Amino acid sequence: MTGKPIKNRVTEMTGTDYPIIQAPMGWIARAQLASAVSNAGGLGIIETSSGEFDNIKAEVEKMRELTDKPFGMNVALSYVKGTNVIDFVIEQGIKFVTTSSGSPKVCTEAFQQAGIKVFHVVPTLEMALKAIDCGVDGLVVEGGEGGGFKNPSPVASMVLLPLIRSRVDVPIIAAGGICDGLSMAGAFAMGAEGVQMGTRMLSCSDSPVHGNWKEAVVAARETDTVFLNQQSRPALRALRTARTAELEPLGKFDLAEHMANLQALYFGGDMEAAIPLSGQVAGRIDRIMSARDIIAGTMAEFERVMQGLATQYAS
Repeated sequence: MTGKPIKNRVTEMTGTDYPIIQAPMGWIARAQLASAVSNAGGLGIIETSSGEFDNIKAEVEKMRELTDKPFGMNVALSYVKGTNVIDFVIEQGIKFVTTSSGSPKVCTEAFQQAGIKVFHVVPTLEMALKAIDCGVDGLVVEGGEGGGFKNPSPVASMVLLPLIRSRVDVPIIAAGGICDGLSMAGAFAMGAEGVQMGTRMLSCSDSPVHGNWKEAVVAARETDTVFLNQQSRPALRALRTARTAELEPLGKFDLAEHMANLQALYFGGDMEAAIPLSGQVAGRIDRIMSARDIIAGTMAEFERVMQGLATQYAS
């Protein structure tokens, strides 16, 4: 049974029952997955980091067919240069946007004038303070244990989240290492008002990725990710495979070369075709579940954990 809806700044801004946001994973965070998350009471996000802007427009149209619940978009700034993405988001009536891969200064004011809330993704305190100076409404604080493209100097959520919380007043969505109610409760204890799930949603039954990748996540231990390309940008965290094990000792490499066959990995199931981006939390994921069951289970466990702590430790 799902826990009761939460009322805080994140749910007020997203219009959702639960402050659980699905990560904007390139090619993966499209209508199939995002609508399932939104229909379950969380916030589905449509990605733009694939750079396939025409396809992304079509995915937004599909969202209208698949859900009448709120959903958001991620504007990956360096991947949508030369497009009318800002105008498109405004025209679609989307009310929540996360920004990444660049300065939110280029779009925050325009979005806010249209009544859109803007959260910027940050991996360090310095970048958080710069985003605040740009006037964003909130932050997605991304710990280095998370999967995908990362800052070359990763900081774990348990350090980064309370550090940023101590310096800013805006609402924070915690990302990196979140897969259930227990990790959500930990994030809230450190100052978050929402959580973002990437690897957990990548491996859910509603995700469009091939079953081989999902099963690899389920089989992974907590030590089965590698941190790659650390002497360049972007660094990235991925599952350990024969390909990524060979790349791990290299300080830098041609990222485009190793991501050229993404479609064969994502949808063909060839785990050696490209780099399978995943977070350390793969070591805590032991089965494939639907987005609805993930969100319901997360909220029920979150409520139990918070009540248990209050009973045991409150004076």
